[in-house]
Amino acid sequence: MEIPQESGSVSADTQTTPSVIQALIPVFVLICLLSFSVYLFGEDASYGPNQIALCVGAIVAALIGWRNGQSWDQIESSIISGVTIAIKPILILFCVGVLIGSWILSGTVPTMIYYSLLMLDPAIFYAASCLICGLIALSIGSSWTVAGTVGIALIGAAAGMGISVEITAGAIISGAYFGDKMSPLSETTNLAPAVAGTDLFSHIGHMVWTTMPSIAIALVLYSLLGLRIDPTGNATDLAITMQLLTENFTINPLMLLPVAALLVMANKKLPPIPTILTGAFIGLILALLFQRTAIMNLAGDAPNVFFGLFKGIWQTLFDGFVLDSGNTTLDDLMTGGGMSSMLTTVWLVLCAMVFGAVMDHTGLLKCLVNYALSFVHSTGSLIATTVATCIGANIITSDQYIAIVLPGRMYRLEYQNRNLDMKNLSRTLEDSGTITSPLVPWNTCGAYMSGTLGVATFAYLPYCFFNLICPVIAVIYGFLNFKIAPMPEQQTA
Repeated sequence: MEIPQESGSVSADTQTTPSVIQALIPVFVLICLLSFSVYLFGEDASYGPNQIALCVGAIVAALIGWRNGQSWDQIESSIISGVTIAIKPILILFCVGVLIGSWILSGTVPTMIYYSLLMLDPAIFYAASCLICGLIALSIGSSWTVAGTVGIALIGAAAGMGISVEITAGAIISGAYFGDKMSPLSETTNLAPAVAGTDLFSHIGHMVWTTMPSIAIALVLYSLLGLRIDPTGNATDLAITMQLLTENFTINPLMLLPVAALLVMANKKLPPIPTILTGAFIGLILALLFQRTAIMNLAGDAPNVFFGLFKGIWQTLFDGFVLDSGNTTLDDLMTGGGMSSMLTTVWLVLCAMVFGAVMDHTGLLKCLVNYALSFVHSTGSLIATTVATCIGANIITSDQYIAIVLPGRMYRLEYQNRNLDMKNLSRTLEDSGTITSPLVPWNTCGAYMSGTLGVATFAYLPYCFFNLICPVIAVIYGFLNFKIAPMPEQQTA
């Protein structure tokens, strides 16, 4: 017998407005549990412990909402809506898993690694990685695409050289988010001025003052770290890696065709899922033409060549590519991809979106933002509060778009009341909301970067110099009243 649902929602006048203490309770619980998670499980925290912490935080927030008069049906509906927001990123994650597996199998990733080892000197590798990713992201407007293509190759090259993959991941993310932030093709670069109420190119021009010093400082720091690398210490490992790559894969410039196709499609702003799958399909065609030995080795026992090739490709798509060359470093490097490799990341994103949805629906998030506004007494404190709110939204809601839209809507009136040009708000939204998103392990961006590059978020976080420096510079500018534009006279009249 079907159980009847509640006939109606709890009336709005029976609901209690949450207090600041109530709003802080689930955040405090989450922070404590995440701290314990990292302490107890280390880099494995994202493989289950963090998800449990987010679920417990969501339960605490839901209990507070229930105590304040909200029904479970209302809370459940908000959770469903929150998870729905994550469907597109989840589909992209699965497609990226397919892309990575197919590009390793096709020789695309090995070829990019091989040529990177030939061209990039270890002493400039970190700075060059940041710059290369920045320029490509600037041209296509997508940090995710850059990390999922060039980023993977650079991580592989770093491992082949025997240098830090954590620093390399930080350099990749710094460059990718610099280019994404400054590109007129980027979704977030268009979203921020739309939310704030200013035009795109005024927004980009105003961002130059905080963005360029940040990336310049980051490049100097990467260069200094590169000077510490002993170029002779890894020469033997480098030669062995290059030899093993040529022994296990066909290496030639034609293998870069999937990269070129993907970058062209991304530059034309075609939908991401068809773009990624097209790159994967071209990779599979190249694998059938040039990497049959690798496919058959992956397939193992098969009745004949046809079924062997079919099985090898199928396995790559769902479970990734596995290399058994006898060299542990190269095997770890060339083993990965497949849809199954993204399951933990998807689990993390879903749990994060549940927590964010409950916090938003129960009014706890809005309560925290309003409380933060009570501390705003100057332009500097307003910008600092905006930065803190964007970072907090990235942590609580786990989505960079919400971290732009929510503070943008809530602080817009305050910027107007202080006669500040809206491009100050749009710049601050990007300086904090956009570029801190990959620094949160359970944020969609942090989960993507960690899953794609194969480096734990907390491991690469200290080396994302651009992402760490830019919000600080934004706050300093606010308190010094430097490059803070007043509202145009025609708008104040």
